[in-house]
Amino acid sequence: MEQAIIDRKTMQYLYNDGDNYCFMNKENYEQISIFKEQISGLVELLKEGNDVEVVFCKGNIIGAELPNFMSLKVIKTMPGVKGNTVSGALKPATLETGAIIQVPLFIKEGDVIKIDTREKKYIERE
Repeated sequence: MEQAIIDRKTMQYLYNDGDNYCFMNKENYEQISIFKEQISGLVELLKEGNDVEVVFCKGNIIGAELPNFMSLKVIKTMPGVKGNTVSGALKPATLETGAIIQVPLFIKEGDVIKIDTREKKYIERE
């Protein structure tokens, strides 16, 4: 049985041009394109300049992972109503990457929030 050798490289997300996402190796500045299908779970949280762990097996890309926590800006959400402090109540918010997550009622547009990228959940306001 042949043993699989997995290699991980920290790469910086640069941009996307449709279905291809361009990343740069931070050690040698080499750029690679990754198909959207290979990183479909990450796409909605990718922000230009973010570091991503790209996973290779025998030189082929098999996946990618975001940091466990990221700080992102809220660009759209419903305004909170004064006195509306129901514990645990949530509302949808659109983040700067286009992702929509549930946030507490006190979060407003322009707030920077910390999210857990594994569960796509709000952690705290920064």
